[in-house]
Amino acid sequence: MTPALLAIACLLAITLGYSGLCAASPFGTCRKCRGFGFALTTDRKGRLKRGKHCRRCDGHGKRIRLGRWLYNRAARTYRAGTR
Repeated sequence: MTPALLAIACLLAITLGYSGLCAASPFGTCRKCRGFGFALTTDRKGRLKRGKHCRRCDGHGKRIRLGRWLYNRAARTYRAGTR
């Protein structure tokens, strides 16, 4: 197997795997709050306490994956163009 063909096969496997992940689980954990829905801060004694509400995920701890967002956008554009 040539290196170019091997690279194409690896990229195809990664792409199909990610699209399967986006189809099976469209939401992933928020990278900013790590799925908590809020930021962790410390008080003056060094103990953890609940911080501010996460603006990126709106406090849910879950965000839509990039691949699913692109699929939703493409499907919406397709539906709007075929009416």
